Amino acid sequence: MMEPVAQAGEAMVVAKLRHSGLRPTRQRVSLARILFSVGDRHVTAEELHEEAVFARVPVSLATVYNTLNQFTRAGLLREVAVEGAKTYFDTNTSNHYHFFIESTGTLLDIESEDLQVVGIPEAPDGTSITRIDVIIRLSDEG
Repeated sequence: MMEPVAQAGEAMVVAKLRHSGLRPTRQRVSLARILFSVGDRHVTAEELHEEAVFARVPVSLATVYNTLNQFTRAGLLREVAVEGAKTYFDTNTSNHYHFFIESTGTLLDIESEDLQVVGIPEAPDGTSITRIDVIIRLSDEG
């Protein structure tokens, strides 16, 4: 039998998925519980897949990718592309920027009030700026 806290966590996840227009399938609920149970964080599809395997959630890496993309389209996650082959999914969807520590592949939040972006050009006719991504790369070298 599940503990009451686990049931409440699942109920909140189900409500969150439904509110975002997603059907709360068993795999979506399981992955959402893993993703959103520890507060704001950045995760790759491979990392989430490893966590799911550790939690005994039977899910393929392809399903994890599909689910992360569905969550992003539904506004539950923010996609952060650091390099062509490296994409992180951020549970913090607010307007903020990132530090990227190259040696460890760690992505850290920068609060938006700590950074100002100036001189932004006007968007071409028929388009609008939806978001500005700033990633500041850091190395361990002094």
